[in-house]
Amino acid sequence: MELYDTARRAIVPFEPNDHVLIYTCGITPYDATHLGHAATFIAYDVLSRRLIDRGHTVQVVRNVTDVDDPLFAKARELGVHYLDLAAGEEARFERDMEALNALPVASTPRASSAIPDIRGFIGMVLDQGYAYEAGGSVYFDVSRYEPFGTLSNYSTEEMLVLAKERGGNIDDPNKRNPLDFVLWHPSADDEPAWETMWGPGRPGWHIECSALALRELGTTIDLHGGGKDLIFPHHECERAQSEAATGEPFVKHWMHTALIAKDGEKMSKSLGNLVFVDQLRTAWDARAIRLAIIEHHYRIDWEWDDELMPRNASRLATWLAHDGANPELLDEVRRCLDHDLDTPGAVAAIDAAAARHEPVGDAARLLGVDPD
Repeated sequence: MELYDTARRAIVPFEPNDHVLIYTCGITPYDATHLGHAATFIAYDVLSRRLIDRGHTVQVVRNVTDVDDPLFAKARELGVHYLDLAAGEEARFERDMEALNALPVASTPRASSAIPDIRGFIGMVLDQGYAYEAGGSVYFDVSRYEPFGTLSNYSTEEMLVLAKERGGNIDDPNKRNPLDFVLWHPSADDEPAWETMWGPGRPGWHIECSALALRELGTTIDLHGGGKDLIFPHHECERAQSEAATGEPFVKHWMHTALIAKDGEKMSKSLGNLVFVDQLRTAWDARAIRLAIIEHHYRIDWEWDDELMPRNASRLATWLAHDGANPELLDEVRRCLDHDLDTPGAVAAIDAAAARHEPVGDAARLLGVDPD
């Protein structure tokens, strides 16, 4: 199997041990699952299915970020407790994933469950000399971590722009370097706070995933995933603090998924140009929604259009009419998936077989489209 690795910027062999450790950055549960979320997690689901098909066992951890600014802001707006909001939206997300036939993951730990782990993790980073206290906060010192920036391969100027766009306060006067990032900081009056030796407060965004990955999977994981908008700052910072704390490589292979657009702009909650999975499910078979996702390659940005669902509903009907085993087709689909998870190639191969009136059922099942 070969997969594109973000850090190496190349398609390279992916050769894990028999038991594969995967960490994917999950949702911040303050709104419904949109198609961008679904596309990300379906990509890792197809990967897991092929790994299992190859004889591996797979342990996927997908966190829930229930301590974060957007969740608190939405809870304020609605006048509800942030954990109540998170619980409801997490349940809706799980229903969507189940409908899309995503395999159950090994665990879905919440950030709020990891506060003791986070405090201990920050202590490790401080003890290793990679962090400092200032103004009631604890910051990671990027100057101490020489490889900083080599996951994203962005210039300092690009990193500064993205940090500012994506929640980093580059003008914080307590920072030694604008790219230094928060490990722990004081909470606002209406936000949750936990006691620490650095003062009461809450964790920064990046530290949550590092602490959960270490707790759930250990020092080094085989594959880390998420949307490509998480490459910087989230994953760059996550790698830096993890390797600073443990002294060991954090991730062997970084796999990032593309962004989906609608009306010419990336789908985002701020723009409101979202397509929600639970709304799609009221009108379309969830298997057709899954097909609409996997007809696109996981690394190539694409745009929603109104023909997507009718086309894939028709495709699904054709596949369902040709259930059954076809060893040659199954092997062809396997070859596609083993080359950088080429789901468009796999879908095209199944389409061609169905057009020849050949059975396609077992190949469709490998993609998570069950004819039953």
